[in-house]
Amino acid sequence: QLHLVESGGGLVQSGGSLRLSCAVSGRTPDYYAIAWFRQAPGKEREGVSCISSDHGDTTDYAEAVKGRFTISRDNANNMVYLQMSALKTEDTAVYRCAAVARAVGCDFYTVNDYLYWGRGTQVTVSS
Repeated sequence: QLHLVESGGGLVQSGGSLRLSCAVSGRTPDYYAIAWFRQAPGKEREGVSCISSDHGDTTDYAEAVKGRFTISRDNANNMVYLQMSALKTEDTAVYRCAAVARAVGCDFYTVNDYLYWGRGTQVTVSS
């Protein structure tokens, strides 16, 4: 069983930056992919980014965040990061990281495959 804890959210002005962290603990499988999802009030949950296992050779981003967000992972410390830059008010949401046992690749479309979830961290971007 994996335990995920997000941190790094907060209030930032439009155009600013934040770095979210996802700490992974517990009985980690040999290979697991991590994805970030977000959900704004009154909106459906959407995938933001994902990174594959091992050295994170595969990453993917939603169109809305491409060029602004960067996902990375530190396997030695079981950490995954989401660097968010040029933030917009529409990025305001609760951000959650999730994990799936997966050796190759990643995606954030097969949401039901992600069995382990953090509780989330609030990101608020003001105009």
